[in-house]
Amino acid sequence: MITLRKSEDRGHAQHGWLDSFHSFSFADYYDPKHMGFGPLRVINEDRIAPGTGFGTHGHRDMEIISYVLSGRLAHKDNMGNVEAIPPGDVQRMSAGTGVMHSEFNHAANEESHFLQIWIEPHTRGIAPGYEQKTFATEEKRGRLRLVAAPGGEQGAVHISANARLFAGLFDGAEAATLALAPGRKAYVHLVRGSLSVNGQALSGGDAAKLEGETEVRLEAGRDAEVLVFDLAP
Repeated sequence: MITLRKSEDRGHAQHGWLDSFHSFSFADYYDPKHMGFGPLRVINEDRIAPGTGFGTHGHRDMEIISYVLSGRLAHKDNMGNVEAIPPGDVQRMSAGTGVMHSEFNHAANEESHFLQIWIEPHTRGIAPGYEQKTFATEEKRGRLRLVAAPGGEQGAVHISANARLFAGLFDGAEAATLALAPGRKAYVHLVRGSLSVNGQALSGGDAAKLEGETEVRLEAGRDAEVLVFDLAP
């Protein structure tokens, strides 16, 4: 079964310095039909205006992934990490027993555009952790590159969750298939462009929820950037 989630149906918050679209219930946006999907709890598409950002705030018991699309995101936390996150990098922060951090756009004339993703951990109360890796465009071109997985499989960032995250770039005849183990579900979020997912047409910002399927088939892309989540039930 495939269920589409259209871009325009997402929650939206405009705070002036922050323009954010919420795929699932978050903050003031509440939708009991979209509380998450398996362990996937949050996908926020955020645009931070120049010279602004999120002040220091806390998280706990969540695997948090930042996927930067354009601009740069400055990260600082109480674990001693002070990092700039450019496009192509994937940042993972395990909040565990508790972490404080801030995210800021120091650019004078360019917004920071990124996805903030929360995945529920398989074990609560773990030690906080941080990791950041670069995944080149060539690694994602015409294929699904594993970028987050338990144990850091295939060079991905490590997440303490029953989930795997793939990123891909597709255009023209490029295509890929991801097999799903029995009982697994998948969530496909199209970042930009257009793409066919198991025969269903998606445009930028759209998503597809797959349940009871044996595979995810991606084809007919046009300037498409996509994230695919392989998730526990």
